[in-house]
Amino acid sequence: MAYPKKKFAKLYDKYVEKIYRFVFLKVSSQEEAQDLTSQVFTKGWRKFRKGEKIDNPSAYLYQIARAEIANHHREKARFQTVQATADQLIDPNPGLEEKSKLDSDVAAVKNCLAKLNNEYQDVLVWKYIDGYSNKEIAQMMEKPEGTVRVMVHRALKELRGKLAD
Repeated sequence: MAYPKKKFAKLYDKYVEKIYRFVFLKVSSQEEAQDLTSQVFTKGWRKFRKGEKIDNPSAYLYQIARAEIANHHREKARFQTVQATADQLIDPNPGLEEKSKLDSDVAAVKNCLAKLNNEYQDVLVWKYIDGYSNKEIAQMMEKPEGTVRVMVHRALKELRGKLAD
């Protein structure tokens, strides 16, 4: 049975911001992130339209996003992350001095995050920015939950080490 357009529209509304943010943190511009996010949902719609059973739509969409990001980077033949400001990741209302410090902290974290391997980057973004549980991340990555728990621990340890340097 095919997913009706309304059901897919609800999935789109629920996940578009998270998928966009995930993609945005891995590409060099907002335009590229928008294009890739569009491709993710276009590919997702094709499968939903065919009526193929998808047990976990969010995991499926993130799998498409990961593949699209990998394809994008292969085409560009280099890995590059965007220089995000605090405004693009969170929406605080700090004063000028606080905003400057926050931007500096975000830039330092992004710089160190970019030095981690892709799987470590993914688990940290999903866990601490998107708020997914280890179980949900395990489904997205098609790995056991225990493996994800260890990955999160190791990724944080490596990130802390890079931040301390």
